[in-house]
Amino acid sequence: MDKSNRTNFRLSKTLKSNIITYGLVIVAFIIVQMLVNAGQVSSLMKGLLVPLCIYTILAISLNLTVGILGELSLGHAGFMCVGAFSSAIFSISMLETIPNAGFRFFLAILIGAASAAVAGIIVGIPVLRLRGDYLAIVTLAFGEIIKNVVNVIFIGKDSNGLHFSMKNAMALNMEKDGKMILNGAQGITGTPKNATFLIGVLLILVTLFIVLNLIHSRSGRAIMSVRDNRIAAESIGINITKYKLMAFTISASLAGVAGVLYSHNLSSLTATQKNFGYNQSIMILVFVVLGGIGNIRGSMIAAVILTLLPELLRGLNTYRMLIYAIILIFMMIFNWSPKLIDLRKRIFHKSRTERERV
Repeated sequence: MDKSNRTNFRLSKTLKSNIITYGLVIVAFIIVQMLVNAGQVSSLMKGLLVPLCIYTILAISLNLTVGILGELSLGHAGFMCVGAFSSAIFSISMLETIPNAGFRFFLAILIGAASAAVAGIIVGIPVLRLRGDYLAIVTLAFGEIIKNVVNVIFIGKDSNGLHFSMKNAMALNMEKDGKMILNGAQGITGTPKNATFLIGVLLILVTLFIVLNLIHSRSGRAIMSVRDNRIAAESIGINITKYKLMAFTISASLAGVAGVLYSHNLSSLTATQKNFGYNQSIMILVFVVLGGIGNIRGSMIAAVILTLLPELLRGLNTYRMLIYAIILIFMMIFNWSPKLIDLRKRIFHKSRTERERV
């Protein structure tokens, strides 16, 4: 097989894999919509549809940093926090100026993504000089810093425009008819609930398009070469800082998009430990590890399963979290046990050989 044929074969294989990934998302959306329209989905499960999209986007975006770039980041919830609050502030500020909810939400998504990208650049420039455990600890610290900074910011709006303070609400010096937007640790209330399951699925497809095309591009190959052998990549002229910062910034930006969905799915938004703390970052990392580091499709499936499990097991009360933990252990063993990996490879190779014979 000559070089051109090998290239065409590789491209067709990549295209087929990408189409399967997009198809899984679209088929899942159609099935869920059919169940909802038939009245087969409870109100509790309907409330989980948008969070499923949020965690899927977060898992895909973090896999870009952990799986493709090969760096352990524990500050993903911080970038989600930036996207959530920046977009919520914009939406509330523009309620009267931009009455069209769809267009306003579209702009909010762009602003959330851009804000998180800027935060990713600011964090990434000093942090990406570190490696391994040091990088994980510093990104964890930055995630906590972002959350705590949001908790001391006060923003209000009156006829004179926006007012900003880091002391208290009284320091804003607004007019009597002024409107409080961000009230420190009390957060934001009144964000328009524009997030829907359809918009969430569309954003998943956009996220997949960005990440999959990056992985299979020249830049993606450069990023993976940095991951595989930093010294060899540098020796052939690859700008390590540039490509590491590129992957980290895109990952942060996509986390910001998930944050926009999160803030526009709630009536009130606070920067608490539960919503944007290190526990949230660890949970997103669990999605990536269980689904397979570098496996985009696997991280999506893991995010959906682990988001649904606690609610599906809620009726078991006392044993709910015990069963959840056992399933986590089983999934980890299934994905990472060398013997099971070899068994899956043999089964896959055997089935593929049989198909070729037919």
